[in-house]
Amino acid sequence: MSANLKYLSLGILVFQTTSLVLTMRYSRTLKEEGPRYLSSTAVVVAEVLKIMACLLLVYKDSKCGLRALNRVLHDEILNKPMETLKLAIPSGIYTLQNNLLYVALSNLDAATYQVTYQLKILTTALFSVSMLSKKLGVYQWLSLVILMTGVACVQWPSDSQELDSKELSASSQFVGLMAVLTACFSSGFAGVYFEKILKETKQSVWIRNIQLGFFGSIFGLMGVYVYDGELVSKNGFFQGYNQLTWIVVVLQALGGLVIAAVIKYADNILKGFATSLSIILSTLISYFWLQDFVPTSVFFLGAILVITATFLYGYDPKPAGNPMKA
Repeated sequence: MSANLKYLSLGILVFQTTSLVLTMRYSRTLKEEGPRYLSSTAVVVAEVLKIMACLLLVYKDSKCGLRALNRVLHDEILNKPMETLKLAIPSGIYTLQNNLLYVALSNLDAATYQVTYQLKILTTALFSVSMLSKKLGVYQWLSLVILMTGVACVQWPSDSQELDSKELSASSQFVGLMAVLTACFSSGFAGVYFEKILKETKQSVWIRNIQLGFFGSIFGLMGVYVYDGELVSKNGFFQGYNQLTWIVVVLQALGGLVIAAVIKYADNILKGFATSLSIILSTLISYFWLQDFVPTSVFFLGAILVITATFLYGYDPKPAGNPMKA
């Protein structure tokens, strides 16, 4: 049963990661009449959906009783205000990260984004060493060097760009790259900070996600007011929303829950396999379906290096047994 759950959670992770990146990219580049949906509002709606999903999971854990659910929420959230407030920091950073991903996929093709975003392995490792005093093995340090080399190859400028669009394309690529790099650093810090909180307390991951979603909604609404307040007052909060937009929002809301399931049921090797499969699928679909990406030999080299680094980072060599003494 546990083996089935392991592969099921990884299959869902591959589907969620690949489909989110591709649909988000498609939705941000699709030319339609009328205003385009605001990414800031999409982030808020995703947080609200995540809270609703976690409430259902806590309700299920409470043996489907409303009174038991109310008692759990009261005891774990309202009666522990300081514990709840600790989640404000990672929540604010996650909200920034989610907004940056929309910026990145508005300026980068899905394949380049997928490979470059794996730099979060590097930032997570560095923050784990500094904040959790985690020790990395030789294979992990080696994987980080390979990872940086691979991402550098993927970002290597292509000679195939047309001259009249080269400057615009380079500018767009730079904006996308800066957004991904900032998202990688925010993802690394928030992930390690969240892990530290989880290790220090005994609250369930679903309660923690409700707390994250609550603060995320507040920070997200602040972002809507500051950056898109005028557009919202003019055309409404849900301007430009269509079926594709709702698919993107639901996939983004499910992301955190899927990762929680993977952490619970799978190991790093299988998670690395899922990431690698997602990169390959994103590359193929970007080339054949979205047609916004032409892979080069340097890109393939970089992608192979990143996939290798992902596996190597999760590799846990078994210590050799002591030989029998004569």
